[in-house]
Amino acid sequence: MLGYLLLTMIVLTAVAFYVGNRAGKRFAPDGAHSLPSYHGAFVAVWVGVPALILVLLWLLFQNTVIDGLLIRSLPEDMVAAASPAQINLYLSEIHNVAAGRLFGDPSPEIIAAAERYSRWQGIARIAMGLVALAAMALGLFLAYRRLSPRFRARNGVEWVMSVFMVVCSVIAILTTLGIVVSLVYEAWEFFVLVPPTEFFFGLRWEPQIAIREDQVAGAGAFGAVPVFLGTLVIASIAMIVATPIGLFSAIYLVEYAPNRVRNAIKPLLEILAGVPTVVYGFFAILTVAPAIREAGALIGIPISPQSALAAGLVMAIMITPFISSLADDAIKAVPRSMRDGSLAMGATRSETITRVLLPAALPGIMGGILLALSKTLGETMIVLMAAGLIATLTINPLDSVTTVTLQIVTLLTGDTAFDNPKTLAAFALGLVLFLVTLALNVLALSIVRRYREQYE
Repeated sequence: MLGYLLLTMIVLTAVAFYVGNRAGKRFAPDGAHSLPSYHGAFVAVWVGVPALILVLLWLLFQNTVIDGLLIRSLPEDMVAAASPAQINLYLSEIHNVAAGRLFGDPSPEIIAAAERYSRWQGIARIAMGLVALAAMALGLFLAYRRLSPRFRARNGVEWVMSVFMVVCSVIAILTTLGIVVSLVYEAWEFFVLVPPTEFFFGLRWEPQIAIREDQVAGAGAFGAVPVFLGTLVIASIAMIVATPIGLFSAIYLVEYAPNRVRNAIKPLLEILAGVPTVVYGFFAILTVAPAIREAGALIGIPISPQSALAAGLVMAIMITPFISSLADDAIKAVPRSMRDGSLAMGATRSETITRVLLPAALPGIMGGILLALSKTLGETMIVLMAAGLIATLTINPLDSVTTVTLQIVTLLTGDTAFDNPKTLAAFALGLVLFLVTLALNVLALSIVRRYREQYE
């Protein structure tokens, strides 16, 4: 029903644009203030936008209203002494029965309530469609009546677009604030249960503690130093490998490669950026990790089946296109006059690159490197498949390690209780990762401000 309604709204909005555009064309010979397309857009906006907002608000409150009516329709002896949890259980059972998911034999009251729920849902969907169509018809009538040769349709459309952009900006800001507040609140709850000194300076990470009384687990240890160290080791390997490869490939493609070579290699590099990380994980565990183990066996060095080196090397392949592409764009953006001036002064091509182009393109290059580092710190699938889950206190790249993101996923998988240190530890790790990423962004901005050059 909802899909058909949205399709109908799109079709009617397109019809409204056509009607307004036709009206604008009739006004053109009389010296209309706005182009016909603005008249069409004005009518389309006032036909589609109010109806869409109405449908979204309807969907937001529909289930709450219907659930409230369901609770009031249940027998008094069922809800009089029921706790909020029991009422939620009733609602869940009613929804399941209405959807045909039967678990056991529901009571007659629940079956009757499920029938009412299905009937009220159907009535609500029909009412929503009728109200939306009525709103679109009213919007078409009112907007069309306002059209005239001197009507400022362009101003109206631009005002709507300004409001839309402001709303999008506010949503982005509120989303960011919501993420920060939730992380800080849950991390604070964690630090109430676990001392910050243990978390930031402890050397043993074993968060698997019992959540329910029937579970058997250890006492738990929340020293996050091994997790932080494993993240640092893998990120360092990836950046050490990817940074020179990405930078040198960008220099070659911009300054040395013929156009035929550049047009062939650059798309191939950028394809790597679109490969899903799980594919990189398969490549790491099936190809790179066995190759590293065999190489170690040839020279007598024992290597773990899952190692930081395998994860770091595959992660370097993944982030190389980011560094290469952004460095390529930054070097190409340097004015041609600077290249020509350096060469005219007698500098060689290599001297021009190292002393003119790279310093001038440094903000863009550093932005690409820090973006790649942020992506490395947030990677999960490659680490899961190539590096393992064990938090080992080591800087040996041949050992198995874990990272912050992987531990967050592990802690929030399975049984969760948000009053337990095991689950809350994920938010503490997330807060640390957020602050590190924020610091990298601030560092990138400071580098750009400090080294940006203004060229005429």
